[in-house]
Amino acid sequence: MTHSFRGLEPVTCITDNQPIDVSLSVFVAFGLLISFLPQVYKIIKYKTSEGISPWFLMLGTMSATCVLFNIVILQFNIIKCCRVVSPLTCFENMLGIIQLAILWVMCLLILVLFMLYFPSHRKFAPYIRHLHFNTPPTEWSIEWRDSIIVSTIVTIHIIFTIVVTVLLLFLYGNEDINWKVLWAEFLGIASMILISIQFIPQLLRTWKRKSVGALSIEMMIMQVAGSFIFVYTLSIRPSVTWTTWIVFFVSGCLQGILLIMCVCWNYRSRRLGHGPFYVNETDQLLARDGRPLIPDERTALINKGHKRNPSNRPIISRSSSNNNAANTVNNNNNNNNIENNNNLSVKF
Repeated sequence: MTHSFRGLEPVTCITDNQPIDVSLSVFVAFGLLISFLPQVYKIIKYKTSEGISPWFLMLGTMSATCVLFNIVILQFNIIKCCRVVSPLTCFENMLGIIQLAILWVMCLLILVLFMLYFPSHRKFAPYIRHLHFNTPPTEWSIEWRDSIIVSTIVTIHIIFTIVVTVLLLFLYGNEDINWKVLWAEFLGIASMILISIQFIPQLLRTWKRKSVGALSIEMMIMQVAGSFIFVYTLSIRPSVTWTTWIVFFVSGCLQGILLIMCVCWNYRSRRLGHGPFYVNETDQLLARDGRPLIPDERTALINKGHKRNPSNRPIISRSSSNNNAANTVNNNNNNNNIENNNNLSVKF
């Protein structure tokens, strides 16, 4: 069953769009697109995505997917009105969807670039000669394996969200209108949860590395400032509830914390004369799968590598050490007596 456009009239579809609201929405849409360009440029320029957490990208992309289809469902009647209104009015009414579509495309693009420019030397477990016995490891590293898992989860999530949304809108939209609302509310709440924890993996990774890596400070500066403007422009759109814009308010606050951290580490690296990818990590023993060895394994391996043969050690008994000490004391006394005798003879 498909939707019928009978009954849709230009009078009922046109909303009262204020020129200042339209101008601000267009400005935010272009600003959102431009804000991602420094991140895209930095990954392509340095040909590496080192320093970016794959879980951070996964949560961001899934959140953008949820909030995009949330607003598509809530404003589906506005989308249908494009059949009976002018293109300019349609464009003005759909600015909220266009903004979120730009966000979704750019998040997906950065995830693709992250996989394409993943450092090749980090795709396999680290080679350590005394552990691998001159045989380089062939198994994937933990970081690369996590990146593949992230890409798979994002792909499945996008396909599932599209299928469910299309089914509710075009097959069950007229009879079960409440299911559309419930699905839209679920997507909004899921997006809020995802965006609330999105920056935690990146905050932990940046704090541990103590370097900026491939993250773009310019992107974060523009996005932190634009997040709150973006929240306002979304909140004034018709048929939009708090479940759509609250995620970007939380995102702006968390991204501000990450920005402050990156600025501090970038200043520290410049002051020490290091580049943005410098990592001051202490060397640690690794197992064959690339995982750090636990303290017991480290201690056993160190003891095994530096174990000495007891037969080669000199055996010194307590009695012999005492005799040596006594002989040393006697020798010192004899020397003192000789010096005293010499002094007496000279005085006489």
